[in-house]
Amino acid sequence: MHDIRAIRENPDRFDAALARRGDAPMSAAVLELDAARRAKIGAAEAAQAEQNKASKSVGAAKASGDDAEFERLRALVADKKAEVAQMQTEAKALDAQLTDMLARLPNSPAEDVPQGADENDNVEVRVWGDKPDFDFDPVEHFEIRGVAASMDFETAAKISGSRFVVLSGAVARIHRALAQFMIDTHVDENGLTEVNPPVLVTDAAMYGTDKLPKFGEESYRTEEGMWLVPTSEVPLTYIAADHVIEESYLPRRYTAHTLCFRSEAGSAGRDTAGMLRQHQFEKVEMVSITHPDESEAEQQRMLRCAEDILERLGIAYRTVILCTGDMGFGARRTFDIEAWVPGQQTYREISSVSTTGDFQARRMNARFKPADGGKPQFVHTLNGSGLAVGRCLIAVLENGQRADGSVVLPEVLGRYLGGKTALGADGVLV
Repeated sequence: MHDIRAIRENPDRFDAALARRGDAPMSAAVLELDAARRAKIGAAEAAQAEQNKASKSVGAAKASGDDAEFERLRALVADKKAEVAQMQTEAKALDAQLTDMLARLPNSPAEDVPQGADENDNVEVRVWGDKPDFDFDPVEHFEIRGVAASMDFETAAKISGSRFVVLSGAVARIHRALAQFMIDTHVDENGLTEVNPPVLVTDAAMYGTDKLPKFGEESYRTEEGMWLVPTSEVPLTYIAADHVIEESYLPRRYTAHTLCFRSEAGSAGRDTAGMLRQHQFEKVEMVSITHPDESEAEQQRMLRCAEDILERLGIAYRTVILCTGDMGFGARRTFDIEAWVPGQQTYREISSVSTTGDFQARRMNARFKPADGGKPQFVHTLNGSGLAVGRCLIAVLENGQRADGSVVLPEVLGRYLGGKTALGADGVLV
């Protein structure tokens, strides 16, 4: 949510930020509605003052025996009361319109975010690792002999429809091991607090984390009006909603391994083969609630936490900063980490690490109390995948594949797999 005072003070800057995202200028419409709202509030307050003044005079008129004046003042009080109520109702309606207008406008990009139209204009900032050199033509994850029998899309389609998968046996265990490895690393070495949050959330939680009102069609809603989380960013970030946190309590760093659900609206025909783009998937999420002065450094810290997971797994990757045209609605700046997948001979996104500044905090009224006793200020919120578990499974299987259909697994997973270091061509851990 944007600060209306900042728009009043510098409307040209606000419009310039929207223009960087390819959006039309909105300051004139916003300020016109804001002026109407403030005028109505002022009129209501003036009418209230007149009502109060008249109310004080009613008793005096009654006491003096001036019945005509008493009746006139009593009628005036009644009229003013009705007028105040009407103006307050109109002011409330204008305030709701302004809030809705602001809620649909994207966050302003940070100054260092590159200008661009789409993913082709993203800028590479780091490359790590060596791509595997195969003496055969590598295949996609679902085509690997040792994997195919344990990655069942046909049964999943019978149960749930397209874009679901049933994992079983060793592949299911490797998937679980990856999530456990990520969580343990973030908790034991990166200082994050593990949380097991609900995956059903309210409208308020989705709105506060900028998933509503604009992107409701991309998520699943129950008949009771709850939402299945598109990412555990929603419940983890919303922990701070409606709180005034002591400055000494910051930063708060959370991580969670949860199921996530997305309708994939607008992605028809994209990545339909395999488990790259699913309606249900698992992700290890990282969320930080920070002091505004620390959020820039915190994003870099979170980015390294995510990159380090891939480095420990031995997966080559590249990190890019997203351009203005590819950046998410609520982000001020986003870095994507893309893992190398030999089956497609390309890099594919496996993590996004974003800072939202105070954009989400304003929506959910999350503030901190400065140590010097000053006025409460909005916190900054950040989120990032650490990592997407299913996509990490794809990268591990494809990078470790061998010509006979077996898969060599990363050493760091051994302690989660009973000391086993490979997936045999028969689908059994060895």
